[in-house]
Amino acid sequence: MSRANPSGSFYYDSQSYYDEMFTHDFSVRPHYNSVYSLFAHMPASKLAARQQALHQRMIEEGITFTLYSPNQQEPLERTIPFDYIPRVIPKVEWDLIDRGVRQRIQALNAFVHDIYHGQRMVRDGLIPRKMILSNMYFRPEMVGLEIPANVYITASGIDLIRDENGQYYVLEDNLRTPSGFSYLFKGRTLMSELFHDIYLSSSVQSIERSINCFLSSLRALAPNGKKDPLIVLLTPGSYNAAYYEHTFLAQQMGIHLVEGRDLVYQDHKIYVRDLRGLRQVDVIYRRIDDPYLDPLAFHPDSLLGVPGLMNAYRAGNVAIANAPGTGVADDKAVYAYVPDMIRYYLGEEPVLHNVPTYILARKDEREYALAHLNELVVKETSLSGGYGMLIGPSATSEEIRAFSTAIQRDPSRYIAQTTMKLSRAPVMINGVMSPRHIDLRVFALMGAETHVIPGGLTRVAMKEGSLVVNSSQGGGVKDTWVLNDE
Repeated sequence: MSRANPSGSFYYDSQSYYDEMFTHDFSVRPHYNSVYSLFAHMPASKLAARQQALHQRMIEEGITFTLYSPNQQEPLERTIPFDYIPRVIPKVEWDLIDRGVRQRIQALNAFVHDIYHGQRMVRDGLIPRKMILSNMYFRPEMVGLEIPANVYITASGIDLIRDENGQYYVLEDNLRTPSGFSYLFKGRTLMSELFHDIYLSSSVQSIERSINCFLSSLRALAPNGKKDPLIVLLTPGSYNAAYYEHTFLAQQMGIHLVEGRDLVYQDHKIYVRDLRGLRQVDVIYRRIDDPYLDPLAFHPDSLLGVPGLMNAYRAGNVAIANAPGTGVADDKAVYAYVPDMIRYYLGEEPVLHNVPTYILARKDEREYALAHLNELVVKETSLSGGYGMLIGPSATSEEIRAFSTAIQRDPSRYIAQTTMKLSRAPVMINGVMSPRHIDLRVFALMGAETHVIPGGLTRVAMKEGSLVVNSSQGGGVKDTWVLNDE
């Protein structure tokens, strides 16, 4: 069954999914009334003009993302697909998300500290020691190392989805170098300027102070509580897929954007070269992965990092955000234990629940998953960005056989999850609202206090029927509005 409204402003198939804007009988949800009214009744010519203006602004400001494909000889740099129908979240829903994300990050941070110190959770038999020691993100160099304020996870991105009943679930925890901040902030700027009429009348929670909160979180890490620390953002360089974001954040926070070659190690300290000579660096917000941070400590062939950085870190003369080794809690198998972490470290029940997950290293769960691969989503535990995945319901028999073989060869590399019916939200396609699947990346910043950016980044599977929302796989984004009232 499908339905178009009389004015032709939306066209939907059967409502077997939770839709953010429409109820099952295609009534508009109350918190979407003003948004629907604007987009359903604005003439197609005006919508097209605003879409063109938005796209032109993105080109002029260089709001891009680089796509890498095995079918391409060269990477493709493009403007990220941005849909201008905002996602709207009522305050009561956001309050639940905010509490759940704060709770989760607090427990995850406690877990990382525990893993590199007493390993109480392992000793008490709540998580297998092998799962930690064999984890590719576990860094023995971090064992026993004290870090500023015990904050390992300065910036995090927690991915949420909704099922067909509208229930929120945590899909993934991104704790190493989460991306998407720039699209959140720039999306809000573009929407507030190009659709100022609806934005001003909707009483949307502001995100303006969130950049200052980000900077405050980094300042809080400064060794010895230095009041005016020198902070740098360490980028792999202009060829990185998220380089636009690196430049944006450095500019907005007023910190130095540097590559590894710009930094110097001397006397257990890190210095940056600038026009005034060498200046000591206090905090490094790194956007490169652990293995490339320091060729003397990790990958010896790395040209991206700083030789000696870990020596300066161990000496307590520089802080690194996020802390090396944080990825031990980012692993998709460890994800299954986060509810237990919340109970163990905080003595609380989880506010937000995990997607039901099967640990394929366990014989009984592996046998079930192998018998039901056509119904499940399988993920390689160490990969992200939509890579190394099998979406069973849409997979070919050849793909299922290949994953079955890979799982049996090395089951500890994989988890399986129940296939969730991701909620949908309308996107504008040729002047008509059409449904697409979405998730929500919620960003949390931890320093002296924890700040959850109101709204986060809604990611959109732009291909009809697709469940893959990752930008690296062609997904797009929406601005996300949290209302100030109920």
